[in-house]
Amino acid sequence: MITLHIENTIADYDAWKAAFDRYDRARRDHHVLAYRISRPVDDPATVHIDLDFDTREDATAFVQVLEKIWQTPLSAGVSSTHAVPELRTLEEATAQPPLMSTPSPEAVQAMKANHAQVD
Repeated sequence: MITLHIENTIADYDAWKAAFDRYDRARRDHHVLAYRISRPVDDPATVHIDLDFDTREDATAFVQVLEKIWQTPLSAGVSSTHAVPELRTLEEATAQPPLMSTPSPEAVQAMKANHAQVD
């Protein structure tokens, strides 16, 4: 999977997000599979957007779409600067819960003895 990483400087997150949401159809039409938005905890004026694509070609083609979007009055009104978009490869994994260890034979015997006493 290829991710197009974008960094914007904004003044108002809610206004920026409303503008971002208006381009949902453009993202779908240009093969964006998913997106993630993150912001540094100590810098609310910075927004990082990661757009996921199946291919490098789709991600590269979307940069041209972004450049057109950035020239619209809507985008200009909510973003003051845009870093050059960056193509990245993406590898994801979900953390697995720790495996439970197998009880020793002594522990199994103790559990059986405790269970027998309760019955």
